[in-house]
Amino acid sequence: MPNHRFNIVLLLPLAVFVLAFLILPLGQLSVTAGSGEQGLMAFVSILTEERYRTSLFVTMLLALATTLATLITSTIAAQTLAGRRFPGRSLVVALLTFPLAFPGVVVGFMIILLGGRLGLVGTLTKATIGTNVVFAYSIVGLFIGYLYFSIPRVILTLMAAAEKLDPSLVEAARSLGAGPFMIQRDVVLPALYPALFSAGALSFATAMGAFGTAFTLATSIDVFPMVIYTEFTLATNASMAAALSIVLGLVTWAALALARSGSSQVPAAG
Repeated sequence: MPNHRFNIVLLLPLAVFVLAFLILPLGQLSVTAGSGEQGLMAFVSILTEERYRTSLFVTMLLALATTLATLITSTIAAQTLAGRRFPGRSLVVALLTFPLAFPGVVVGFMIILLGGRLGLVGTLTKATIGTNVVFAYSIVGLFIGYLYFSIPRVILTLMAAAEKLDPSLVEAARSLGAGPFMIQRDVVLPALYPALFSAGALSFATAMGAFGTAFTLATSIDVFPMVIYTEFTLATNASMAAALSIVLGLVTWAALALARSGSSQVPAAG
């Protein structure tokens, strides 16, 4: 009995958190989504109305592209940093993870300084080829901003997984005549699959819901978080904003659930 009471005490903070910050807000969000003129048809209109459907499609493609580029870049960097010790390594890791300290608005502002109308790239291209190249306010600018935001988060996860990889497996494969690409395919990547799944899901969810960067850069792009913002503030359509929020939450939740399922089904390397 004492242990039972102690377990209840331990679970009480979690129960309060789930009730106050998950169940009640989600319940109110669901009520608000169904309280508009369209009722529950608001969810159907997300797929039938071109603006909402296109925004969801573009946002998902952008999140997938960001995830793929982040995983490729971070996998290479994580293996390099995990398997080598060299002077300045700690500084390199610190610099790679430094963007974790920046909110999305700051990341967006940095992209403007890089590729905005008065940015570094535009100044250089104006001086060299006579054309001011501006990409900060396009899908390219958002993509670079999301990469900047995602890589530090993913690289830490993959570095931790790469450091746990048994070097004897790589040496055994090399002694049997396996080349670098075969070692990657048959030894290293299978060992990293669980971390790749979880890190990829985190990157996708972050890109789907990123608001600060989109708010700064998406002046002509209707990514999903910006559509939710405009529906709630400019159109004062709280019910549609709530329906869009629920759909966004379901998409990111499905990605996280798929990643958990995929990582649990990956066989161990060896």
